Amino acid sequence: MLTGRPKTSLELSAEEEAELRCFSSSRSLPHALVARAKLVLWSAEGKTNTEIASQLKWTKATVGKWRQRFIERRLSGLYDELRPGRPRSVSDEKVALLLRRTLKNKPPAGSHWSVRQAADSNGLSKSTVHRVFRAFAVQPHRSKNFKLSSDPFFIEKVRDVVGLYLNPPDHAIVLSVDEKSQIQALDRTQPVLPMGLGYVEGVTHDYVRHGTTTLFAALDIASGTVLTECKARHRHQEFLAFLKRIDQAVPAGLEVHLIVDNYATHKHANVRLWLAQRPRFHIHYTPTYSSWLNQVERWFGLITQQAIRRGSFRSVKHLIDRIDHFVQHYNRNCRPFAWTATADSILQKLARLCSRISGTAH
Repeated sequence: MLTGRPKTSLELSAEEEAELRCFSSSRSLPHALVARAKLVLWSAEGKTNTEIASQLKWTKATVGKWRQRFIERRLSGLYDELRPGRPRSVSDEKVALLLRRTLKNKPPAGSHWSVRQAADSNGLSKSTVHRVFRAFAVQPHRSKNFKLSSDPFFIEKVRDVVGLYLNPPDHAIVLSVDEKSQIQALDRTQPVLPMGLGYVEGVTHDYVRHGTTTLFAALDIASGTVLTECKARHRHQEFLAFLKRIDQAVPAGLEVHLIVDNYATHKHANVRLWLAQRPRFHIHYTPTYSSWLNQVERWFGLITQQAIRRGSFRSVKHLIDRIDHFVQHYNRNCRPFAWTATADSILQKLARLCSRISGTAH
């Protein structure tokens, strides 16, 4: 059998292997150096150039080049050679030190680094720090929110709800139900300045409060239509009245699957009794702290962005009229949300987040 030209043997000393493993797990060294360290480790383990090229998404020629460079020059061969032009003023070590300090430490009197603070602390220019941050996608000025569910039946509930989205039952309607409470009827203290050529819409920063309303909504995941009702409060009595309206709106021959969160109103004894007396109703609770799993929350985001947040309302009745007008127009042109996430993909993403939190991610 033809096997091609034999490769030069690659063996590592204990010190080289320890250094390469440190490089390969680093989150502050240049990505190219990290990838070359992995290449050498995999090659020492006996992997072929073809296998390594597939994992790194490189060509076999590139893998062979860096493998040979390491054999000839050892660790120093993994670094880029000097190129024509003005010599670099910032070494790889300085870049690595900047990234390590930014990722591992806090500024002396603050919660996060600014470009100016990082530049002063590391003896670099602001433009250099900005280029390094941009090259490595380091954004100390930004943060994102997360909340892990503490529900002991998280996995079962995720599979239950996602199963309804991806494979809804026959002869049934699946409704994503929730309420958006305390929507304020805010009226600006001065008239809104309309948008024009060269300038944006102008609104005053202060406003007058005229009261609040609660919007109950049931989103049909198959058609995208929304059934809504505004009420003054959001106790179990109002939720029960909304369930009765759903019962009237859904044809008698269909089963009704309701996806709701764990708000106490949805679990009140009177609500449970009413549901128990109607066998065609089946209620599915999302896991705690998992409102993102309820599709109607996305619709609440749409109506907030398009009709409520920038609105100016003279009274609660005016606010409710605007909400009803939006809903009527939305239902005439509605489309269902395209849910693509499987239960397994959600659980895998959660596992990655837990790994990062525990500090075991590489």
